[in-house]
Amino acid sequence: MHIADVSYYVKEGSKLDREAILRGTSIYMLDRVIPMLPVELSNGICSLNAGVDRLALSCLMEIDAQGKVVTSEICPSVIRVTERMSYTDVNKILNHLDEAVTQKYEAYMADFKCMEELAHILKERRLQEGYLNLDIPESKITLDEDGIAIDVKPYETTFANEIIEQFMLTANETVAEKYYWLEAPFIYRVHEQPDYDKIRDTNKFLYHIGKKIQVTQNHIYPKAFSDILEEIKGTEYEKVISTLILRTLKVARYEAENKGHFGIASKYYCHFTSPIRRYPDLFIHRVISHYEDYVREGKIELMEERAEEYARLSSERERVATKVERDSEDIKKAEFMQDKVGMEYEGIVSSITGFGMYVELPSTVEGLVRFENFNTKEYFDYQEDLRMLIGNQTGKTYKIGDKVKIRVIYANKQLRKIDFELIS
Repeated sequence: MHIADVSYYVKEGSKLDREAILRGTSIYMLDRVIPMLPVELSNGICSLNAGVDRLALSCLMEIDAQGKVVTSEICPSVIRVTERMSYTDVNKILNHLDEAVTQKYEAYMADFKCMEELAHILKERRLQEGYLNLDIPESKITLDEDGIAIDVKPYETTFANEIIEQFMLTANETVAEKYYWLEAPFIYRVHEQPDYDKIRDTNKFLYHIGKKIQVTQNHIYPKAFSDILEEIKGTEYEKVISTLILRTLKVARYEAENKGHFGIASKYYCHFTSPIRRYPDLFIHRVISHYEDYVREGKIELMEERAEEYARLSSERERVATKVERDSEDIKKAEFMQDKVGMEYEGIVSSITGFGMYVELPSTVEGLVRFENFNTKEYFDYQEDLRMLIGNQTGKTYKIGDKVKIRVIYANKQLRKIDFELIS
């Protein structure tokens, strides 16, 4: 795994570095990016373009047939990319979907097949250890030349995406483990185990489909969650249970102390692969490049203090970036639905509340059906433990995962609001 060495160009304490600390992360909106670092770096000297030499930090790993990293080396390097590939083209090659593309990259066919095989091995090992394979599709929102939303649909991924994902996860784990044992100043990606109370609430719902997250009094194992996800894979409950489990988990953050990553079922984990858009990655690159200097110059304690500060700031900026990105997506979804008022759709109940229920359409657009828009005179009792609504006259129930038919009655992009009504 070769990553552009951004730390070579962004010197510690420089104006670029101070601004990057304040921003913490790049923010990705639908039609623009608010970058952590200037585009002259991200699209220029720090972009691994084909046919040119680029400075990089390389994580070189030897992996056995069981997906275990046998040996590894993390070192500075100079690389020259031969071909810059896209997920689309790699997917076409792996699945023989386009003869012209396959012929164009025929010389690399064996490499792609080897990468595919290794990614399968790595993923299988992770699943056995408890990796949470949450299959919750993201939204792909298409804008016209004026920035108006003209289409919303699930973002489609292929195994080509999975290959890079598995390779990055492995590199991140390898880097984190090495520098943990070196006791180096470091920023880890931490994801702690969920609270027992939240697991109990989730189990109350799972009970009704004959499932249960098995936990002990002293510890919660990721495997207990991943087993449930594998059992419901391909069933009508897959999306619902994946969403419930996601809401049960804690939010990952950055810390200077290693506490493991529950969702990846990893004892050591960090973010190493995106130094151009995340400050913790940039800090880690700097530690890798200058660790011996820090030891020789007696700067370890100083860098440990900075790791704590940067981890805290980066976590805060990440939360802000996530909110901005979600808000921009909600605005465009509401904008897309503004001219759909009066149209009817089938959807799935995605959430139950004390004032109604949310329904998600196949496009990933979600809207609220308030009690007054149930189109019935019946009163519904909100059963919080079961995440269910029960009619007080007929016993009619609505629960997460139910298929319903709705009509769009309101959409406002300024308020980021979409309302539905039920069709009897």
